[in-house]
Amino acid sequence: MSSPLADEPVEPAGDDAEPLEGDEYAEHFAELGDAWEVVDDHHLEASYEFPDFETALAFTNEIGELAEREWHHPDIALSWGEVGVEIWSHEVGGLTRADFVMAAKMDRLYVDAEA
Repeated sequence: MSSPLADEPVEPAGDDAEPLEGDEYAEHFAELGDAWEVVDDHHLEASYEFPDFETALAFTNEIGELAEREWHHPDIALSWGEVGVEIWSHEVGGLTRADFVMAAKMDRLYVDAEA
């Protein structure tokens, strides 16, 4: 089951936006899958596991397509059977709601890939 955040649009932070702090993002974080962690109150990080390189590569490509559609681009690390993802809103230097929405969308892709 995926988070309702995955159904929301990824909306960029406004020009005067500030990064979310712990108490501000806690509710959003609680909606994400177990793969995610918040690092230094700055970015989200996840690691997704796969049975082989081919499946991990296909998932990486799906994230790339999602990132282009939503115009919110994570850092992605691909290795045999694993895809690592880091995401934050560069324009504000930290986390915004858009990062949690994007993370939920990646969780949904992962659930679909496992099906």
